[in-house]
Amino acid sequence: MAEIAQLDSFDTQILRALRGDGRLSVQNLSELIGLSPTPTARRLKRLEETGVIRGYSALIDEVALGYTVTVFVSVQLDRQVDDALARFEAAVEAFPEVVDCWLMTGNRDYMMRVVTSDLKEFEHFLVRQLTKVPGVSTIESSIPLRRVKDGQARML
Repeated sequence: MAEIAQLDSFDTQILRALRGDGRLSVQNLSELIGLSPTPTARRLKRLEETGVIRGYSALIDEVALGYTVTVFVSVQLDRQVDDALARFEAAVEAFPEVVDCWLMTGNRDYMMRVVTSDLKEFEHFLVRQLTKVPGVSTIESSIPLRRVKDGQARML
């Protein structure tokens, strides 16, 4: 089990501020949280080194890039043994359409978020790629109507 980070109110304020804008300078961050730049920079570095902050990235609007269809796809393998899981996971890594993939408990082995430009592209992915992965037994797709909540990470 991973060690849980011990955070104080300044650390929490840093995380909340960066969650809202990951491009904040140390100077702007220090002004927001009410701490001088040097201790703010030290805290930020510690949060990065301990893995609380895993990295920085841009939030990209998939629809603006033409990817208007999101489908949640659950997959059940014919056998849940190490080599079958590894083969499936390696195949998924190669599919750009698969944006997120989780190994699950319950009646399905994997849950994926697949993003395509339209339903025709999704059908192509499903029929010509996903169903061809060795060991895939059952596939179930669900198309979301709208996103109700959008968050990057749970916070304190």
